Amino acid sequence: MSSLAPQFSTHRRGFLGRLTAGTLAAMGIASLDSRTLGAEPIFTEAAGADDWLAAITGTYRQFFDAVSVNDGFPFSFAMTFMNTIGETYKVPDKDITAVVGLRHFAIPLAFNDGIWAKYKLGEMLKINDPVTKAPAVRNPYAYAKEGELLFPGMAFEKIQTRGTIFTVCNVALNVLSGLAAPQAGLSKEAAKQDWLAGMFKGVVVVPSGVFAVNRAQKKGCTYCFAG
Repeated sequence: MSSLAPQFSTHRRGFLGRLTAGTLAAMGIASLDSRTLGAEPIFTEAAGADDWLAAITGTYRQFFDAVSVNDGFPFSFAMTFMNTIGETYKVPDKDITAVVGLRHFAIPLAFNDGIWAKYKLGEMLKINDPVTKAPAVRNPYAYAKEGELLFPGMAFEKIQTRGTIFTVCNVALNVLSGLAAPQAGLSKEAAKQDWLAGMFKGVVVVPSGVFAVNRAQKKGCTYCFAG
């Protein structure tokens, strides 16, 4: 999203403060329910920008770098990594850490149905609902009904419960919410706050997506392009 960044300033005013290591360690195994969407996301600021890395604890670590929704495959890749590592080496999920980094046009994967419908994200980003084949007005890759996904276990909440970490690029968040703001008759800043309210619980907002790639690799994650 860097080419679009000059059009919109990266506001720091909405940052919620530094995330504690204890909270991070718990975020991937918290009990989740489709009705709890919209809880405050997790922000990092300059002094604590690396705090989320404390949750990367598995022996087997991989970062999945997503720049587009890609039919939900960033989630599928993380699921497949966990499944095949676990099956091959006979290790539990706690020994495996998957990080799904959402940046550029992939960040809609982190938002609930309300944001998709209100801002017409499917129409805006040319993303069709795999069921209706029409521009998506919901997030098709979270809390899906049985039979809607290629692999049932690839849904957002399924892999988050298993310990997958999710990051969202703040640069992309500023740009896309700003571009979509007129759709809802809101200012750019108001739209961003609306998007934050509609972000799934436990998602970490990082300074940029490429920042997250670098920091995760420093923490021992191998890299996988996720589309």
